[in-house]
Amino acid sequence: MSEGAVADEKRMKLRYAGACRLCGADLPARAEAIYERATKTVRCVDCSPTGAVAEVRAQQTSKSPEPDEPLTRVVEPVETPEPIDAGTPGASARREFERRQAKREDRIREKHPKLGGLILALSDDPQSTTAWKTGAIGEERLGEKLNALASDSVRVLHDRRIPGSRANIDHIAVTPSGIYVIDAKRYRGRPSLKVEGGLLRPRTEKLLVGTRDCTKVVEGVLKQVDVVRGIVGEQVPVTGVLCFIEADWPLIGGAFTTRGVEVIWPKKLYPRLMGPGPLESEIADLYAAIAAALPRS
Repeated sequence: MSEGAVADEKRMKLRYAGACRLCGADLPARAEAIYERATKTVRCVDCSPTGAVAEVRAQQTSKSPEPDEPLTRVVEPVETPEPIDAGTPGASARREFERRQAKREDRIREKHPKLGGLILALSDDPQSTTAWKTGAIGEERLGEKLNALASDSVRVLHDRRIPGSRANIDHIAVTPSGIYVIDAKRYRGRPSLKVEGGLLRPRTEKLLVGTRDCTKVVEGVLKQVDVVRGIVGEQVPVTGVLCFIEADWPLIGGAFTTRGVEVIWPKKLYPRLMGPGPLESEIADLYAAIAAALPRS
């Protein structure tokens, strides 16, 4: 093997479980493996790298070839990995909005066969239905911007379903500095942090948007962070983010953190994802592991 090929490989102990890209064998966490920088994948220590040139004639006989006789070489076939479906931003929220809207329309037309169309034209969907449309638009807008940032160093997933739950994760960004679990919200009003208690009473933090108490939203993000951390392990930084799309942010300051969850707006989020960090060589494997564990909704 050439010196260049060796320089592109690193023997290391895996920080989390993976699979050999050549033979498909499971590689548990802490197992020794070869990390290939060119493909950003791992393989067994005993597996020959894909694309290595084998000298067949030398393997078949110990006799040296004649000076004018060409040496037969065989290149191992490269197995193309299945592409990862990044998902569609806001897909599940939009489907739920359309399902509720269609159900209401069917109900009204069935109850009022002659006047159903007029009733629908003169009335609006209830807030419990339009809230899904509002959420879908927020996820779609943020997802479009995240897709524009996507590269080998910033990989994004959208609308991932949490197995065993009806909940989903809006966006996940895998970056050199860590993994960001992003919940997109399209709320009106100014986000703020209200701190109560302290010396004589337990300290509590409340997330307000305008006068609306949105503390439960923080709880939801923390649960999503725990899900992702359970996939990648405690050693990988995982940060929860609440990104308010159309909130009334002040001209100076405004962003804050509550219980480890960053509360920011889109233009404040993008530089965080583009920053350097120690996970550059692990991005592809982390991305694949999360995508496999959290299917698209």
